[in-house]
Amino acid sequence: MEQVYSDEQLIKHWPGFTSHVMEVNGTQLHFVDGGGEGQVLICLPGWPQTWYSYRSVALPLADHFRVIVVDIRGMGSSATPASGYDKKTMATDVYELMRLLGIGRAYVMGHDIGGMVACSLAHNYPEVVERLILADGLHPNEGMMQMKLMPPPETFGEKIDHQQPYTWWMSFNQVKELPEKLLDGRYRYLLDWLFDYVMVDSSKMPDFDREVYAYVYNQPARIRASNGWYQAFNQDIADAKNYSKLKMPVLGISSNVSYGFYQYTLPTIAENYQLLNLENTGHYMFEENSSGVCEAIMAYLTNSKEDND
Repeated sequence: MEQVYSDEQLIKHWPGFTSHVMEVNGTQLHFVDGGGEGQVLICLPGWPQTWYSYRSVALPLADHFRVIVVDIRGMGSSATPASGYDKKTMATDVYELMRLLGIGRAYVMGHDIGGMVACSLAHNYPEVVERLILADGLHPNEGMMQMKLMPPPETFGEKIDHQQPYTWWMSFNQVKELPEKLLDGRYRYLLDWLFDYVMVDSSKMPDFDREVYAYVYNQPARIRASNGWYQAFNQDIADAKNYSKLKMPVLGISSNVSYGFYQYTLPTIAENYQLLNLENTGHYMFEENSSGVCEAIMAYLTNSKEDND
């Protein structure tokens, strides 16, 4: 049964795509590559998912772009080194992968943690990012220090509160060694609770997809590595203090929870930005509103082609 969830089997659900592993920046990255011969669109997934989370958007976008979805350091079939989970190092991973693939410039899109890495790539290697798309994932900043340890009264229910979201896993994932022991072989419990909590309609996250992610994260090494993305936030925040505003065009796609945060943050990190709010759509927007996401991306990147003509 486990073979059903392997990359070799899953890629069969992605017509025209192939699966690869390459040595970059002292580690190994897994990625899938497919689509046309046109402009490259690099996609970076978030926690607790893998490259497979882009299925509903990568396949239609592959009709128009060459789409490369990368398992970031510590994710999926990529390596799980002991260190290097600050977003600057992870951005360098992607940059080096682009160099090895002969890609000079690309559109870059990131969701959740992948958005943080995409943003760092744009800050540290702006020459390779033609346009940036951030889907519910902005670079760590000092605002994180204001997150509440306790939820305000009557705000912590079955669904996340849009005005006062309680994201306890930001703290839980800071803990070293204990999560690996608690979640080893039990990650499906966390997945089910999280999807139910942050999605408007969690039935749009199929059982098969949940098993795909549980298959990956049911291993102590991958729990440790993915938590490393969170444990590096202090370094990420320190790095961000040295960044100037992004000059390339930036599109922010926010869910029903993150819109206010995007309204406040995007103007502080980008000179040229657009913001789209997907109303009645939760954090896992590719599953809940893939058509809305694809339409936004196509409109944005098609306009970029017209701008360049």
